[in-house]
Amino acid sequence: MAAILGFVFFIINSLLGLLILALIITAVMSWLVAFDVINLRNNVVRQIYYALERITEPLLAPIRRFVPPLGGVDLSFIILFLIVQGVRGYLLPGLYTALMGLA
Repeated sequence: MAAILGFVFFIINSLLGLLILALIITAVMSWLVAFDVINLRNNVVRQIYYALERITEPLLAPIRRFVPPLGGVDLSFIILFLIVQGVRGYLLPGLYTALMGLA
């Protein structure tokens, strides 16, 4: 049972890590598009950008409702990044330890 629980927590932690990677790549790509370093007329760039937006936007949209942009800077990315890092760094290990203590 402990091995299965450990594997489940490993998968959850890995998925959260991929989410962080998607957030960072989306932010960097949005800056590159805004400064016209890359443009969305390139088919590959457009597909990557929209695929990453489909992953991150459903998580960023609820935060944007409560946190308005500050001087044109979207703070929802930073807030979601901190939330996911907190879950990965504090909640998952604590939950894993608590559940392992019960088993």
